[in-house]
Amino acid sequence: MARADAEQMLASLIQGAKAAGADAADALFVENVAASVSYRLGKLEDVERAESHDLGLRVFVGRKIAFVSSTDFSKDSLAQLPGRAVAMARLAPEDKFAGLAPRERLATSFPELDIEDKNEPAAETLVEWARSTEGAAMAVPGVTNSEGGGASFSRTGVALATSEGFYGRYAGTSSGIGVAVVAGEGTGMERDYDQASARHACDLESAEAIGRSAGARAVKRLNPRKVKSQAVPIVYDPRVSAGLVGHLAGAISGSSIARGVSFLKDMMGKAVFAPAIDIIDDPHRVRGLRSKPFDGEGVANRRWTLIENGILKTWLLECASARQLGLETTGHAARGTGGPPMPAPTNLYMAAGTLTPKALMADIREGFYVTELIGMGVNGVTGDYSRGAAGFWIENGEIAYPVSEITIAGNLKTMFANLTAANDLEFKHGTNAPTVRIEGMTVAGA
Repeated sequence: MARADAEQMLASLIQGAKAAGADAADALFVENVAASVSYRLGKLEDVERAESHDLGLRVFVGRKIAFVSSTDFSKDSLAQLPGRAVAMARLAPEDKFAGLAPRERLATSFPELDIEDKNEPAAETLVEWARSTEGAAMAVPGVTNSEGGGASFSRTGVALATSEGFYGRYAGTSSGIGVAVVAGEGTGMERDYDQASARHACDLESAEAIGRSAGARAVKRLNPRKVKSQAVPIVYDPRVSAGLVGHLAGAISGSSIARGVSFLKDMMGKAVFAPAIDIIDDPHRVRGLRSKPFDGEGVANRRWTLIENGILKTWLLECASARQLGLETTGHAARGTGGPPMPAPTNLYMAAGTLTPKALMADIREGFYVTELIGMGVNGVTGDYSRGAAGFWIENGEIAYPVSEITIAGNLKTMFANLTAANDLEFKHGTNAPTVRIEGMTVAGA
């Protein structure tokens, strides 16, 4: 939809809501284009393309709220939407923390983030990416089967308007490739994968490199051993270390803090991580996979240091949880068309440390290097952590042999406090972390 058409449509919805009796309103328009292909064992399996558009209207009658959404953009449907929303709001219970973002917090200028690739790859290009990725993986000696290679492209456009006078619009794209393959035969088979994504296709790692990496990873996992249960240092590969940062984000979400259901609810201003750890959220990272020029309520967003020298410095807040906590929004609202804004991070990462991964492991007599985690055994209220895992055993500072059917356990409070980061941070995902080492976790094995 053209920029002027989207702005006019949202403005009309808000005006209609005010005319129907709303005290305030905001409206969100989202359009999406997604294309993908899958390729398995040298044959094209699927080519898909989908286009959609959706809008949502949020209205306030005093402290009462209602949400309506629609994919019907006909003139009659749009004309009826505001009245229906206001009628619903009048029947809703009061929410004393409800309200739009304050006018003074709204974004008035938008940074250039270069998150939209104007050149959508043709279907033939996606097919070639998928074919090349799988082909490179299957060419690795020891690889015997494939779960398939894939390639994708998506574009999402967002427009937001509020009755406080805000209007903002942006669009972002993502291109991706990936493959999963199997090595070995019979009962000795092992699986692994690799993938890459980027805002601009020109920033993607090559399909051949991703395929070779996936194949090599699968072969390295062949002939895994069992290990006995014990407490040892655990080293997280960057593919899985980012999950620890994600657990932090959930624990410092304003909605969790306001409800008192976070293991970090009493830790503001206190040491949560080891002193050398910094964790940052940056919505303005150029070409960042989660970059955006304003948050889901139109609030001006910015870079935040969430953890500085191990100290917790802020919660992740949108307007409602901020009001409940007696604080100001941090510009972390994220939303869809059918529900309220919720706090969420953007480009979240743990800053790199000073040691190389090799130096990080050098003094480990026995330990576990984790490359894959299984299950969701994390309790956000207590911080208890228990995950199935696979990876490699460390002996005398070196990777020794693959291990599987392992469970690792601890508590996130203790884990964070005993964490050391390596210097190999790369920005490959929305949430990123370098290789990290955690002391004294429990490995449950044979």
